[in-house]
Amino acid sequence: MNYWLAKSEPSKYSWDQLVKDKKTIWEGVRNYAARNNLRAMKKGDQVLFYHSNEGKEIVGIAEVIKEAYQDPTTEDANWVVVELKPVKKLPSPVTLAAIKAEPSLATIELVRLSRLSVSIVTSDEFMKVLKMGGL
Repeated sequence: MNYWLAKSEPSKYSWDQLVKDKKTIWEGVRNYAARNNLRAMKKGDQVLFYHSNEGKEIVGIAEVIKEAYQDPTTEDANWVVVELKPVKKLPSPVTLAAIKAEPSLATIELVRLSRLSVSIVTSDEFMKVLKMGGL
């Protein structure tokens, strides 16, 4: 299993909306590195759900339920989506400030590649974030 982080502005698509919808397609990614990460996702992979801009915090865990396919919001075959479902809300959101203050997360891509909307997370980073979030 692999681990990932996906960012969404809560005003565009929030964790609560994902829970309400029960699943979603992760569409609209137009960065090649983020697209490559979507292509690498496998069914069952775990995804940290990050509220960007507003909140700046990891709020939950989602799971990949369908692997990459053509993004239906564009005719350009270069862009893909995956489907995600909610797994669990973190008891305590993990803020960007808390992540930056944690030495063991100094190399997490959320900090190093801050503009990347879909990034790789190591298993150690994933477990540390869960611990910080109360799981």
